Amino acid sequence: MTDRSFSDVSLAALYDALNPWGPSDDFYLDLVMSARSVLDVGCGTGRLLTRAREAGHEGRLCGLDPAAAMLVQARGRADVEWVLGDLGSVRWEREFDLVVMTGHAFQVLVGDEEVRSALTSVRRALGDGGRFVFETRNPAVRAWERWRPERAREVSDAHGDAVRVRHEVETPVRGDRVTFSETFEHARWGGPRVSRSTLRFLGADALREFLGEAGLVVHEQYGDWGREPLSPAAPEIITVAGRT
Repeated sequence: MTDRSFSDVSLAALYDALNPWGPSDDFYLDLVMSARSVLDVGCGTGRLLTRAREAGHEGRLCGLDPAAAMLVQARGRADVEWVLGDLGSVRWEREFDLVVMTGHAFQVLVGDEEVRSALTSVRRALGDGGRFVFETRNPAVRAWERWRPERAREVSDAHGDAVRVRHEVETPVRGDRVTFSETFEHARWGGPRVSRSTLRFLGADALREFLGEAGLVVHEQYGDWGREPLSPAAPEIITVAGRT
């Protein structure tokens, strides 16, 4: 789950262990490698753009994230632009062939005006023929019902010590917004660290409406990382959009 808890340096260092490279990363890496200039909104530790540079990408790569602790991890790579902030604090004018929001980062945009403002900024950043690609969890699948304390998991930190992570959703769930707590426990921390986050689960029609208001049109929507068609049982809503 992508949320704002990773502003803590010690938690940011765990992000990649909690979210290992997978099919979604391969999907986005393929897109990045085919674009001359790329903006990764909510770039986190910068793993995607770092991998692209390592794979031979020679164009402009720019990562944007509001968490300084995440960019501490990213800035180990000096040949990528790393920008601290969000779409409301920076401005680009038709500078990118591709803008991506990975790791369900789009779901952190909770309010209508927050969504509209972000999409307007994305449209402004896109050059002619540019694409905006992002994914959200399909609300019909109700993924939050699996975010339960008994499904806790463990990962290892940089020293090989175990960190236990569990989630708990606040009920009842209200509309398309899901609020949950995320608890991290480490033997050396002296106590758990708890964050509380809210994610928004927008359906395909609502996404199209917001995109249209911002001057963006949907070109394609997929239901999974194999580019299967969107269906009620599909886990993801992967959207490819462009300027109207």
